[in-house]
Amino acid sequence: MNPSFSDAGAVRLSHWGVIRARGAEAASFLQGQLTNDVMTLDSAHARLAGFCSAKGRLQASFLVWKPADDELLLACSASVLPATLKRLSMFVMRARCKLTDASSEVALWGVMGGAAHSLLQGAEPGQVRVDEGTTLIRLADGGGDADGDAESAARCLMVLAADPLDAALPSALSALPAITLEAWRLGEVRSGIPVIEAATVDRFVPQMLNYELVGGVDFQKGCYPGQEVVARSQYRGMVKRRMFRFDVDAPAAPGQEVFHSADAGQPAGNVVNAAPHADGVGASALVEVKLAALAGGSLHLGTPDGATLRRAGLPYTVPTDAPALAT
Repeated sequence: MNPSFSDAGAVRLSHWGVIRARGAEAASFLQGQLTNDVMTLDSAHARLAGFCSAKGRLQASFLVWKPADDELLLACSASVLPATLKRLSMFVMRARCKLTDASSEVALWGVMGGAAHSLLQGAEPGQVRVDEGTTLIRLADGGGDADGDAESAARCLMVLAADPLDAALPSALSALPAITLEAWRLGEVRSGIPVIEAATVDRFVPQMLNYELVGGVDFQKGCYPGQEVVARSQYRGMVKRRMFRFDVDAPAAPGQEVFHSADAGQPAGNVVNAAPHADGVGASALVEVKLAALAGGSLHLGTPDGATLRRAGLPYTVPTDAPALAT
């Protein structure tokens, strides 16, 4: 069953946190740590970026924007923020850059549907607009496929100064209905933009999650932790696993294993992100899976005889060349 996207409105994104990097060398420091180029980032654009281990496995994924010349903000899953902040801080050393958890100072609101479409006024994904202290960032649409309804699938991030005493809609959003966080997360899944959560830390090389396909990796920017592994995967044709969207008539959660009907002895993939359908029946999930597992048979959630996964659309094309599984 396809999820409904009749919901349109705003919600506080409590599952996200924000790291602030501030200082004269904030951009150059992050340039040596992240998968994407932040040195050329200007105040009018935001970029996706990953933070990898030395083995090229993603520890966190970010949306990065630059509110000031000496400041960058990095939005990520709140579940990975403390460990990520601690690890990044280990590498600052003498760089003129201070890293802090800004989650209590910066409030992130998600706006979706027709309301987001009106606010965006033709902005392209990644564009940043600032109006009277409110920052709007156009996000990838949550439509699930290239020919979806652009207005109902529109999504934007609204960045405001946080008021810890007020969890209600701020005045900038007072005319909009509140939506549930589950509705927003369903849009996240359908956008095909992966988010590293605590359950998926250190599991995936960026290409396994299509991160280079959605603009999260710059192969020309120079060194960062894991860069050699990521580059080798790209240029030697070693990407044998990719991420796709599936619907399933059962609850799904990040980190859950997926099994193929032809090989019940070992998992064929893992759930990256998941959200329940609006009607309460089942879920949509982004699943990293062996490309060979797509050639035939069926994929099952959690166990070899678990609920069957049904392939659904993404807003971009994913390469699927791979040998079939032996039967």
